[in-house]
Amino acid sequence: MGVIVGPRVIDAGASLLSVLVSPVAVAAGYPSPAQDYFEGRIDLNAHLIKDVTSTYVVRVSGESMAGAGISDGDELIVNRALEPVDGSVVVAVLDGELTVKRLRITRTGVVLQAENPAYPDIVVPSLSDLLVWGVVTRCLHVV
Repeated sequence: MGVIVGPRVIDAGASLLSVLVSPVAVAAGYPSPAQDYFEGRIDLNAHLIKDVTSTYVVRVSGESMAGAGISDGDELIVNRALEPVDGSVVVAVLDGELTVKRLRITRTGVVLQAENPAYPDIVVPSLSDLLVWGVVTRCLHVV
């Protein structure tokens, strides 16, 4: 079903993530001559996190979002301050169960859409308890 395993707080004050950055893009098609130097450092916090006070990391369990590039074991950066809109990938709590799905808002109601044909979409019944816990902003894919 694509269940989320526990959120954890990102504490930017305790550990600033800084790595070297290449001055050229890496070719994903035909190889280009490699550069043997790096331009400087980038702060991964600045690239991955817009609001540290409302950002969490959750680990994915399951394959229901494989079509969206989210796989079992991946970690998602989730911002609880963002307003979910139709088409957002969200972490939702439906009747007490956590899940990650694409939010679809239709004329007839709300659907939590799976991105894998092996998993059914969840049409949210009107009397269900649905809370959109946060909006996924990044997927840290395990390779």
